[in-house]
Amino acid sequence: IAEHDEDISVWTGDQKAATRVREIEKADYDTLHKDYSESVDALQRAIAVLKKQAHDRPQASFAQVSNLMSLNLIPAEAKKALDLFLQTSQDPEGLEVSAPEAHGYEFQSHGVIEMLEKLLDKFIEERTALEKSEMNSKHAYDMLMQDLTAQIDQATQDRTEKSEIKAKKLQAKADAE
Repeated sequence: IAEHDEDISVWTGDQKAATRVREIEKADYDTLHKDYSESVDALQRAIAVLKKQAHDRPQASFAQVSNLMSLNLIPAEAKKALDLFLQTSQDPEGLEVSAPEAHGYEFQSHGVIEMLEKLLDKFIEERTALEKSEMNSKHAYDMLMQDLTAQIDQATQDRTEKSEIKAKKLQAKADAE
């Protein structure tokens, strides 16, 4: 009986510890998933803006592209490329003076669009891997909890049966005396 009580106590502690670990994992997952989702969304908007502006024009607005600079997951080299792109796109550099028939800005950011699309694909892949890892982790936790619950239930049942048998034996012994 004492052995079953000890087992039940250990398994209950294991359940509590596993639940705490799972809560921490879930919080980390939620934070990282939010970062990836925000980055993917911002990249999609920026790519859409750049593709929409894929023509020659006198002046350009790149608010969506400049928003990418503030995201955590954007690599440093991508930020440098975006910064250079934004600087050159806002400075026509005398094209109007030397050739009046030329546009103030000719669309030259196909490389930036390609880089952003690669970054978008990378983030989507990483977010998908993160989601898959989260599902596996949740499944493992669920299986562990199910196993521990079954063990606790079985040990409780065994302890109850042994307690009843012990009580019957003590009663029979008392009746015999």
